[in-house]
Amino acid sequence: MLVLVAPGQGAQTPGFLTPWLELPGAADRVAAWSDAIGLDLAHYGTQADADAIRDTAVAQPLLVAAGILSAAALGDISDVAPGAVAGHSVGEITAAVFAGVLDDTSALTLVRRRGLAMAEAAAVTATGMSALLGGDPEVSVAHLEKLGLTPANVNGAGQIVAAGTLEQLAALNEDKPEGVRKIVALKVAGAFHTHHMAPAVDSLAEAAKELSPADPEVAYVSNRDGRTVTSGSEVLERLVGQVANPVRWDLCMETFKELGVTALLEVCPGGTLTGLAKRALPGVKTLALKTPDDLDAARELIAEHA
Repeated sequence: MLVLVAPGQGAQTPGFLTPWLELPGAADRVAAWSDAIGLDLAHYGTQADADAIRDTAVAQPLLVAAGILSAAALGDISDVAPGAVAGHSVGEITAAVFAGVLDDTSALTLVRRRGLAMAEAAAVTATGMSALLGGDPEVSVAHLEKLGLTPANVNGAGQIVAAGTLEQLAALNEDKPEGVRKIVALKVAGAFHTHHMAPAVDSLAEAAKELSPADPEVAYVSNRDGRTVTSGSEVLERLVGQVANPVRWDLCMETFKELGVTALLEVCPGGTLTGLAKRALPGVKTLALKTPDDLDAARELIAEHA
């Protein structure tokens, strides 16, 4: 069984979209999306520097566009035939396209609104996120709460992401939880999936009212609790609420195990989720779509496991 996954914010790097735009029809498709949402995706994906694509309002649509584009290079979703789909944070919107819940334009319109709303919320207070590598999750979570931080992403495989004010994160660097071997600041511009994002929820809820979601055509695994969601309206409701609530990727991977996953394919810009899967899902084959050079290997994986 194959699970198709999409990464979240922080996975983007300067120029990562460049080789994908060389595929037949890709540039025209991205141009149409850019016109629809009022953002030059091709420019940001090929020419913009790291600071420019760190902007939440830019990074989120760029990631969703890249995920849809790279998956489309493999053929229709029926050709890929995943047994389940999931996405980390904003990658959940990409996964909603894979599952047939949203069409491309609806997804990009929603993520554009999401990015703008979260950027606005992040501007209120100087906040950020840092990944804790190693340590016992219960010990780390208790330590974070003592410092006033939120365990915003519980990713499994020995990784928790803390979110809060820059002062709180600085205090964390000086006072690591027992057993944590390293703390890495993430390339994001706010404390996502915390109470700091509450103002964005209302804005996103308004945008969601304009959409008509379909029920998922394949198993859609939700970040909220790792549960498989079968209603399109519930998928949309969870997408709205998730911006201010923790991502439980660890529970998503537990669900992959229960479903009997044998392979995990991560769309562009892949790498983050395959890295977690290698540690948390031993025996499961993984592949990240970084460039079109990875497409042949992805097709082989699909032929064997889909």
